[in-house]
Amino acid sequence: MTNREAPAEPKYWVKSVARAADILEALGTAEPGRGMSVTEVAQTCRIAKSATFGMLQTLRAYGFVSDDGEGMSRRYRLGMGLARLGDRARSQVSLRTIAHPVLRELTAVTGMASRLAVPEDGHAVVVDQVEIDQRIRLDLRMGQRELPHCTGLGKALLAAFSPTEAALVVERFGLPRRTPRTITDPATFLAHLRDIERIGYALDDEEDAEGVICIGAPVRDHLDICVGAISITGLKLGLPAWRYQELGGQVRDAARRISEGLGREEGAPEDSVRQPARVRDAPAVRPDGGSTTGP
Repeated sequence: MTNREAPAEPKYWVKSVARAADILEALGTAEPGRGMSVTEVAQTCRIAKSATFGMLQTLRAYGFVSDDGEGMSRRYRLGMGLARLGDRARSQVSLRTIAHPVLRELTAVTGMASRLAVPEDGHAVVVDQVEIDQRIRLDLRMGQRELPHCTGLGKALLAAFSPTEAALVVERFGLPRRTPRTITDPATFLAHLRDIERIGYALDDEEDAEGVICIGAPVRDHLDICVGAISITGLKLGLPAWRYQELGGQVRDAARRISEGLGREEGAPEDSVRQPARVRDAPAVRPDGGSTTGP
């Protein structure tokens, strides 16, 4: 087998289906425009050439494999039937469905409330959350808009804009001060966004509400479009600086897992050298709307 290990219960393992899946995986590694010969597929998957040919023809009949050429020059590649199924699979995926189990785990690991937000008119709008059981409860305000420049969720989304778009947002709507720690200088804030882009998570250190911290990270889909962000929120209470980095890494990893659930491939270019990703909605914010008590 190429990319799969035997399951824990072999009695449910159908060898012919596994071989067909291995063939599709192998064809997915072929160079664009070249394809693979029957011999190359057989050698890669460690399947007899005759069996490989039969499976390729069967997959071809379903549109999952396509071929070009004749005789010894015949080459096989992935068929457009897979693209059709891929579109259907993505249409069946719900961001909240994918994210919620990850949010529950994130809250359990960090001991902080976790949230999921989507971009809307430049703001972060919370659409799901997992709270913690404690006597002091934070006002997380489901469904409310948050200012993008002083919250973990908002900054994570804004950092996914291109530098030009982010600068236009700042120029048009300004940076209203929420607390003494809110960044209100445009140049400083734009540089701050590039730092967020580089490390993969945003920190709100009492910038939206005194005594409260929030750490957010963007979520991207199969096209590398930023479709949302997740965050953890809690009381600062003397939290050491080293803990911020640890929590940031946990939030970033959780966002990556959600992105993979949405079809984004692990090891995409932004995983090693982070570059601006597109955002699903246009960069527009209202400076007087949607601020919340918690970041």
